[in-house]
Amino acid sequence: MLALADRWLGRYTRALDMLSGLCLAIMVVLVFGNVVLRYTANSGITVSEELSRWLFVWLTFMGAVVALREHGHLGTDVLVSRLPAAGKKVCLVLAQVAMLYVSWLLLKGSWAQMVINADTEAPVTGASVGIFYASGVLMGGSAIAILLRDLLRTLFVPLSENELVMVQESEELAALQHRAEDASATPPSVGPRR
Repeated sequence: MLALADRWLGRYTRALDMLSGLCLAIMVVLVFGNVVLRYTANSGITVSEELSRWLFVWLTFMGAVVALREHGHLGTDVLVSRLPAAGKKVCLVLAQVAMLYVSWLLLKGSWAQMVINADTEAPVTGASVGIFYASGVLMGGSAIAILLRDLLRTLFVPLSENELVMVQESEELAALQHRAEDASATPPSVGPRR
């Protein structure tokens, strides 16, 4: 069951990653195009600022989902890293339960705002403001699915001590560990013998 969840969550986060790239590309075109038009033609793209802001919010939430799936969020492990394996497991379960609760609050609040603002039109585009708040619904629902999978894995699958500490002290350390894992996963290339 966890393998199936891993496959689906992997595909889902890859799709979100691609959508994030698309949002970023559209933002660049809108903002750069608006700047160029202001300086060259003394005009601009009317929807540029509003749409860029909305895309940025969506990009942020989609990126947060991807980072949650990859355990890429930064944190501190000063206390947890010094605990025995059982203590690390208890702390991990407590952290996952707390994150599930916060994700539920985000989902519930975003859903309420999305429903309240469904009939409200944005000032420039005229689109429903509910679209803006739907990004929180996506984040909350996605986080709940990812955290439930992680919690089930923590409770029912034996984990190494490294897996029980799911935060990184710094981005540089996380990048180095990721490279080391990738290097150990790929077999060494075999060149011609002399």
